[in-house]
Amino acid sequence: MSEHLLIGVATIIILGVSAQWFAWRLRLPSILLLLLFGFLAGPVTHLINPDELLGELLFPVVSIAVAVILFEGGLTLRFSELPRVADVIFRLISVGALLTWVTTAVAAHIITGLDWALSGLLGAILVVTGPTVIGPLLRQVRPKGEVGAVLKWEGILIDPVGAVLAVLVFEAIIEGNLTQVPGAVLLGIGQTIFIGVVGGLVFAGTLILFMRRYWIPDHLQNGVALLLAVSSFVLSNALHPESGLLTVTVMGVVLANQQSVSIRHIVEFKENLTVLLIGFLFILLASRLQLTDLANLGWGSLLFLLVLIGVIRPLSVLVSTFRSRLDLRSRIFLTWMAPRGIVAASVASVFSFELVEAGHEGAEFIVPLTFLVIVGSVLFYGLTAGPVARRLGLAELNPQGLLFVGGHALARRLATAVQELGFRVVLIDTNWQNIVAGQMEGLDMHHGDALSEDVLEECEFDGIGRLLALTSNNEVNSLAALHFPEVFGRAAVYQLPLGARNVAEKLQNKPSHLRGRFLFNAQATYHELMKRFNDGATVKVTALTPQFTYEDYQAHYGNEALPLMLLNGRNELLLFTVNDPPVPRPGHRLISLVPTKVA
Repeated sequence: MSEHLLIGVATIIILGVSAQWFAWRLRLPSILLLLLFGFLAGPVTHLINPDELLGELLFPVVSIAVAVILFEGGLTLRFSELPRVADVIFRLISVGALLTWVTTAVAAHIITGLDWALSGLLGAILVVTGPTVIGPLLRQVRPKGEVGAVLKWEGILIDPVGAVLAVLVFEAIIEGNLTQVPGAVLLGIGQTIFIGVVGGLVFAGTLILFMRRYWIPDHLQNGVALLLAVSSFVLSNALHPESGLLTVTVMGVVLANQQSVSIRHIVEFKENLTVLLIGFLFILLASRLQLTDLANLGWGSLLFLLVLIGVIRPLSVLVSTFRSRLDLRSRIFLTWMAPRGIVAASVASVFSFELVEAGHEGAEFIVPLTFLVIVGSVLFYGLTAGPVARRLGLAELNPQGLLFVGGHALARRLATAVQELGFRVVLIDTNWQNIVAGQMEGLDMHHGDALSEDVLEECEFDGIGRLLALTSNNEVNSLAALHFPEVFGRAAVYQLPLGARNVAEKLQNKPSHLRGRFLFNAQATYHELMKRFNDGATVKVTALTPQFTYEDYQAHYGNEALPLMLLNGRNELLLFTVNDPPVPRPGHRLISLVPTKVA
């Protein structure tokens, strides 16, 4: 028996991580492959039976995992994003949520034939969108302006709202008195807000106090943060059902916006833990589906999905954004982004199970309907959000612009050459002299520390796809390369080689996850580049043709020229790196550092 349990748990973990990795490789929303793998492992092949595997622990484990995911989501919310869009966010999670609940319940009753009680429950469950789906889609699309912040805040804050609504409707169904639902909703939301806000503040303040007084050693800070998050969730739920979701969210928001202690390591730990938990939960819950339940849904369920996407979400957004500061393009994109995620799946699984046990007719359709909406909405939004954002002018398919860390003269000259080719450049520097010089040269300069959290919030990265750390300080370059993968991805952060007498040994001893990709060639350190530049070398753009090939270029310049970048025939800007230099061909344009005497 123990071996069977071991194989089952191991299978869930293996499938959960593998699905997310394959999704990354195929550039698909990870939730699609997670649901597919879970469905294949459960009702199709019967490799996993979650009810046998975990028994009565199933739903407590699911609840705690969802709480940790929402805590991590709260850690990503910054108050600096709110000033211009706070009213929109508030309306989306209040008026918009109420409108979505009512219209979804009506649609479910009319289209799918569920009774009013179950329709109200399904409507409350489908109010939520969720950070587990919104976050990856936003990272994939990277919309411009404030619409991304609105979607992120809505996706995290709407989860406790939807969960509380579902709990209140569920309790009314169990008690058999639906007439008390409106009053119970108002009272329940008030209690949830009070418990969630107070609890979140208290537990976040406790962690901040302990860390500021050095009462927790560094190696235990992640563990204690997790301990307090889970404790706050359990205690809040004991006081009022599902209020724990709001408590952990508030706790995360408070920690993210305080300045007393550094929580960067906690955020990284929670991000990694969330990846495992999302994979675990989706495999677990998808494997509980039954083929017969899915087969019995009928064509009406597809019509219900289309109404959710094409009518209910646009109506909710139009009402919530009426007379707001958002422009029309942003409002349209908001209507195009409401995928459902793990919170909807977990809440539906819990309540459907209990209603089926209580003998409520039709309750067995809640879970398959919810999963149909999850799959359908993720598939629709995942495949169309990018093209729609680009059509609206809110995103780019493959942004080619560059963010330079370092605004010295050589960096400015290189940035100018890139800008003249039609790409956006932004330069960050702490030296006001460099900032002023760059502004006079027509460059987009930002004064600040590239390692500070403020840079991620204050800089506009529209059209920017990669980071080049070009400062004279190797440690700053490496830290910048560690700071920006959350914006650009690890493959798109570059830095100058470190510089050592034995360069190969230096490259080998510096782990790749602690630095960016090394630019140009192994000898192109900051001091070597500046020596060439001060000796009169200049940045030059050379067009390669069948009459003047790369071989002719090398014969003309010899070892005097240093290739830096390449603009290929698809208008892609490729960077020369130590390990993976591009291959110049006729029709390309080569950006290089060449001595004046042979330029």
